[in-house]
Amino acid sequence: MGYDWISFTTDYGLSDGFVAACHGVIARFAPGVRMIDVTHAVPPQRLRWGAAVLAQTVPYLPPSVHLAVVDPGVGTDRRPIVVVTDAGVLVGPDNGLLQPAAEALGGVRSAYLLAAPDYRLSAVSATFHGRDIFAPAAAHLAVGVAPERFGPPIDPDSLARLRAPEIDAVPGELSSEVLTVDRFGNIQLAATAKDLAAAGLRRGDHVTIRAEGAMVPATVAHTFADVRSGELLVVIDSADHVAVAVNGGSAVERLGEADRFTVARRR
Repeated sequence: MGYDWISFTTDYGLSDGFVAACHGVIARFAPGVRMIDVTHAVPPQRLRWGAAVLAQTVPYLPPSVHLAVVDPGVGTDRRPIVVVTDAGVLVGPDNGLLQPAAEALGGVRSAYLLAAPDYRLSAVSATFHGRDIFAPAAAHLAVGVAPERFGPPIDPDSLARLRAPEIDAVPGELSSEVLTVDRFGNIQLAATAKDLAAAGLRRGDHVTIRAEGAMVPATVAHTFADVRSGELLVVIDSADHVAVAVNGGSAVERLGEADRFTVARRR
């Protein structure tokens, strides 16, 4: 079974030739396959961020080979892997990056080590496995090479997982780690709509947002227009996560970067 599409997610950025090199390798081995660039703007080495973007995106893509590289352990003994699900396959490092996306696609059916020399470049750099191992593997999977031909099977229970983000919901207060910040400056928390409800916070509540000493007022809202331009709001975003935003502005510019935010009902 092959795939018409390869999706591509990295922290490579676009100021260098890293993305183009990977595209070129894929074009050499799978010239008819189409590419979907999810993002190459994951902050460097931010695994949780990359995993969140990937997991929130793959359910909306056609059946694909999902190539993802955020790889601070490149060149070490971390495993290069292919993960098979019922709705596509994922290629990348075994460092927790792929696991949330695999779960979003229905769960891991099987996994294999990318070990076969026939499906990588002849010279493998210690610092660029995206080009030399992962991109060739993705291309060969797309043209129909079976996952089991890449190397020995891996016990799915042995795959690396990211630490679960800390979320605390008590009556009137929700505290959560940050997952991502989008280009509009909206701060996406690991907490979901269910967590907001567990804290008893609902639309129209006036709250205080706390992060690293800052305390600012906000409103729990349904959408941006529920508050005036320039005001802070707490909203459920399109991925069902709690987000801190500014109507017509940037929450991260207003509040600064932090690993954790607390939303508390004002008394």
